Amino acid sequence: MQKIPLIKPYITQETKEKVCEVLDSGYLTEGSVTKEFEEAIKAYVGSQYAIAVCNCTVGLEMALRVLNIGSGDEVIVPDYTYPATANVVEIVGAKIVIADINPETMLMDYDAIEQAITKATKAIIPVSLFGSPLDYDKLNSIKGKYNIYIIEDAACSIGAKFGSTMVGNLADISVFSFHPRKFITTGEGGIITTNNKEWADWMLSYKHFGMGTHESRLTASFDRFGSNYKMSDILAAVGLVQMRHIEEILIRRLKQVQNYVKLLNGNKKVIIPKATKHGKHSFQSFCIYIENRDQVMQQMRKIGIEVQIGTYALHMHSAFAPSTYCRISGEMAVSRYVFEHCLTLPLYHDLKIDDQHYIVDKLVEFLS
Repeated sequence: MQKIPLIKPYITQETKEKVCEVLDSGYLTEGSVTKEFEEAIKAYVGSQYAIAVCNCTVGLEMALRVLNIGSGDEVIVPDYTYPATANVVEIVGAKIVIADINPETMLMDYDAIEQAITKATKAIIPVSLFGSPLDYDKLNSIKGKYNIYIIEDAACSIGAKFGSTMVGNLADISVFSFHPRKFITTGEGGIITTNNKEWADWMLSYKHFGMGTHESRLTASFDRFGSNYKMSDILAAVGLVQMRHIEEILIRRLKQVQNYVKLLNGNKKVIIPKATKHGKHSFQSFCIYIENRDQVMQQMRKIGIEVQIGTYALHMHSAFAPSTYCRISGEMAVSRYVFEHCLTLPLYHDLKIDDQHYIVDKLVEFLS
């Protein structure tokens, strides 16, 4: 039976050599290689600061903490996202406010954001889902009108753009993920980007136990409470090598997406979500809407084609039921529809066109 995975990490001999170089150095925790990785991200997205952390979730938590968001504050998140986006709001003691999404893009609905805003709203955490960029003309209009922060959950979106500006250089604070589902991966890891020096310095200290940076001192000083959210040089080495090849990886993925679109063109049983106008999608995932999604997914998995749902509709889970720490703003009809109909197809660097033909042929067969 032919087996086609959902995704494969881009691991080359160059990657292995870089990891071995770190292992041979004897210095395995966060050090010079992590700094190189941060510099590579900073240069690529155009931000002034980049702070590596052990995963995207703690990066989002740190973003909320540096903005002093906590008890008594509200933060708006999309209903259609991985729970981490909302979990961090509760972790810092603020109230989660869940808003619906747009059916064409799967991104936050900008009207729904405005309807969810109250006097207690301090921030929005919009998600550039699956690599689809957010509309910052609309987001910045909301930000200016209500004087709230934008923390972008850019977990999936390295390489995406809105207009000529890279994701990671659009929000007040952005956070990327380098989980193995992402096409640039460190195994586990994340990076926070911002253009605010005060915030960057605070987050750099917080992830190092609250350590201060006083060059005149021979020993460390601790200026605040903090935690240990560092990224090791071993993980950073994997991401650093991949960042050297990000443009060729993106070009390859876009070609594969174009192949899927061509193969699915004209099939009335398949809907392909749209990208944001004036945006460049980086396609961490290629998603479609179909009827009988679960049945089709089971049939494709049985023949060795690994397909997956998109992500989750938070309001359907007991953790996000209305409570003192969570408010549902609206009916969530769109999010529920997308959750029940979104299917993710295989997409990775060495996926062959023949494999794509096979995937689409089987998809069409099972839809029939």
